[in-house]
Amino acid sequence: MAAMAAVAALQCSMGSLSLTSNSFLGQRFSPSLSPSPINFVDKPCTIVMKLKRWECKECKPNSLPILHKMHVKVGDTVKIISGHEKGKIGEITQVFRHNSTVIIKDMNLKTKHMKSTEQGEPGQIVKIEAPIHSSNVMLYSNEKQVASRVGHKILEDGTRVRYLIKTGEIIDSAENWKRVIKERKKEREEKST
Repeated sequence: MAAMAAVAALQCSMGSLSLTSNSFLGQRFSPSLSPSPINFVDKPCTIVMKLKRWECKECKPNSLPILHKMHVKVGDTVKIISGHEKGKIGEITQVFRHNSTVIIKDMNLKTKHMKSTEQGEPGQIVKIEAPIHSSNVMLYSNEKQVASRVGHKILEDGTRVRYLIKTGEIIDSAENWKRVIKERKKEREEKST
């Protein structure tokens, strides 16, 4: 900021000088015309790192992206509360913490036109799941058929878990995590074959 202000001041001062075409030919600048030295002040500033042409993500001074805390995790069942998919229920397959978005299985489908990768092969039109902002989803209880906000509590054994405020149902159980891990392994094996 200080450097940009100094450059702007320099441009203004140089613009106010009236110069003729032969005024400085073969001559050195006199010290009175040279600008005063610029003092830079070290201030912490936010660094913005490009993710895509149209999207930027904020970074810490050490160039690591700022990761936001989110109320949802992979494998959670959620209900979409706004947008054109409002009222639909699905499972989260991917979480992007740098911009607080999630991908829900078979929801928010967008059409993508793919170019051909090899010569002679035609291009194709594919449906892909686009991300939804995490503020547009709420955790959903399959047992009570109700969407609820999330709360945090510590159990007797010292583990910190999430629970649904309306129903009191605990979301972060060991069985849920084992199920999610098994599903991820199956998906990776299917993609590799």
